[in-house]
Amino acid sequence: MVEKQEKDDSYSHILKYTGLFGGVQGLNILVGVVRNKLVAMILGPDGMGLMSLFNSTIKLVSDSTNFGIPMSAVKNVSEAYNTENNDQLNEAISLIRSWSLITALLGMVVCIVLSPWLSDWTFTWGNHTLHFVLLSPVIALIAITGGETAILKGARQLRRLAVVSVYNVILALVCSVPIYYFFGQSGIVPSFIILALVQCLLTISYSYRLFKPSSSFSRVNIRRGEGMIRLGIAFVLAGILGSGAEFLVRTFLNHTGQLYVVGLYNAGYVMTMTYAGMVFSAMETDYFPRLSGISQLGPQLNQTVNHQIEVSLLLVSPIIVFFMVALPVLLPLLYSGKFLPVLSMMKVAAIAMYFRALTLPVEYIALSRGDSHGYLFLETVYDLAFALLVIVGYQQWGLFGTGIGLAIAGIINLVVVYFFARWKYQYRISNTVRLYTLILLPLGIVTCLVTHLLTGVSYWVVGFLLFLVSAAISVQILHSKSNLWAVLVQRVERKLHLNHKEDRNG
Repeated sequence: MVEKQEKDDSYSHILKYTGLFGGVQGLNILVGVVRNKLVAMILGPDGMGLMSLFNSTIKLVSDSTNFGIPMSAVKNVSEAYNTENNDQLNEAISLIRSWSLITALLGMVVCIVLSPWLSDWTFTWGNHTLHFVLLSPVIALIAITGGETAILKGARQLRRLAVVSVYNVILALVCSVPIYYFFGQSGIVPSFIILALVQCLLTISYSYRLFKPSSSFSRVNIRRGEGMIRLGIAFVLAGILGSGAEFLVRTFLNHTGQLYVVGLYNAGYVMTMTYAGMVFSAMETDYFPRLSGISQLGPQLNQTVNHQIEVSLLLVSPIIVFFMVALPVLLPLLYSGKFLPVLSMMKVAAIAMYFRALTLPVEYIALSRGDSHGYLFLETVYDLAFALLVIVGYQQWGLFGTGIGLAIAGIINLVVVYFFARWKYQYRISNTVRLYTLILLPLGIVTCLVTHLLTGVSYWVVGFLLFLVSAAISVQILHSKSNLWAVLVQRVERKLHLNHKEDRNG
């Protein structure tokens, strides 16, 4: 009876696991914020722009050469893990580690061979060929780390993954900041190498404790991975499209503007899409497996998707409103006063997060059905819209226009995804989703307008009231839809009761 109640209480389930994984993600972001703040103060917009260009290029090469193993390998390990057959599990792990080493070598060689072209494509000044040659081991280390992370995911070692994730961001802070402080922009390349090495060694140390080192490069073993590689091709192509679109935008900004423009845009993009999008990163860990477990299209799948959208909207709405209102304080706090020119872009771009909350759960239907073609189609449409609209937006209105481009790209993506899901997967949006959208989205749009038009005391008073309204709506609905609040109260009361007993006995 209890099992059925927990299974049927979708709101409680989603909130429970969003809170669990969101806590880890929030801690990671908090440490990352401190690191970004210190690095921004040391390097300034130019240095942040240089880091962004190197990072975008590394990601592009990595996504192009890893054969999708960090994603596709999870399925292989998970299937072997479910059989409770140690031999089969060890074979799957050996296969993944072998292919990870192959892709690591491939990625490093590709980076070295293409380094002259990467330098020309990325930069308009100087010769950075040597920098990309020196960065080639980073590609290899990322590939190995991705394989070991996939093993931990497939073996359901989520607690260990959380610990590794927290340690990685802490070590990134401890290792990189001193390098930038003493060497400035000259420390960017060494910092990338050191961080990749530290993260790889840390992940390996946890993985190898559970599963002994093993690999085999025999022809039979390598050929066993063909199915995994074919599955991973969809993820590779999607990664190339996404990284390529980001690379194109940043390269365009670098060529038409200046390096500091890239740094400003990157700061705005990271804060808006990463920090404000913490809810989405948290929910994916639980939502995707649940969706994949539904065997047929129909009411159950529709209900699962719609409930995920509803909770995502309710959680993200007050976060976005608070984010837009608090940006004049958050931006200099997290970076520095030099980044204030990107303020207007971020306020408009934040609207795109509403569309992301509406779209992302629906996009996962394609992956849960194993529809790689459908997934690639949706990714292609969004990436093309993103790159085109951000570039056109910058040409027309500068950095503010990039925010408009991001928001419009979100709308286009929403329309395409919903029509495609309705046609291909018989998905039907619920009336509840429509209702929450009609209530919460206008609040976000009004907040965006208020933050652009008002100044002084009226800005903060009206902005704070809008946040209270958004938060009150979300809390009330979540309270009525779940039993988590009652459970929380019971736990607090139980804790207080125990403390009271201890005081009396003491």
